[in-house]
Amino acid sequence: MADLMDLLQGQLSGAVLESLTSNLGTKNQNQTQNATNDAISILVNAMAKNASSPKGASALGAALDRDHDGSVLDDLMGMVAGKPEAPSKALDGTGILGHILGGKQNGAIDMLTKRSGMDKNQTLSLLIKLAPMIMGVLGKMKKSNNMDTSGLPDILSGAANKANKQSPGGNILGSFLDQDGDGNLNNEIKKVGFSFLKSLFKR
Repeated sequence: MADLMDLLQGQLSGAVLESLTSNLGTKNQNQTQNATNDAISILVNAMAKNASSPKGASALGAALDRDHDGSVLDDLMGMVAGKPEAPSKALDGTGILGHILGGKQNGAIDMLTKRSGMDKNQTLSLLIKLAPMIMGVLGKMKKSNNMDTSGLPDILSGAANKANKQSPGGNILGSFLDQDGDGNLNNEIKKVGFSFLKSLFKR
């Protein structure tokens, strides 16, 4: 069975990154690539954490079966440009992001903004565009492999581990999700270690 991270990265072709750069208004494609790597790392880590309980895995599996069959991937360029042709629920990036990150959303946006050098609106827009793609890839993977809900935690935890290795600082982005959930980045910096995070934010 294909690896989730390999499938995700396969969707992010040069053309897609170029379109993301244009639509987000980032400085260059390198900035977009770095921000995308970090965003995928934190989203996959959050999904792995959510699916680590039977209730969370069941809810994710039901959402995948109901709304995320992978059709968003048929028009990925349209989705990136904000002109998609897939069903609306599959493209509700704001709603998907809320389910994935919950109370961690504001803190995640702050952290990714500081690391990427983008502004908060650009960071939020990137997360909103990536969330449906990740759900689409996972949903297509589940469907094509006839996977039941019990297989999701292992798939996601493996993807999270790989994402953390591939994204500089990925482990700290993932560990952010284990904090208290108040969305206060200053509190998280104190808990995880200011000096380490300070070095992490330097690109």
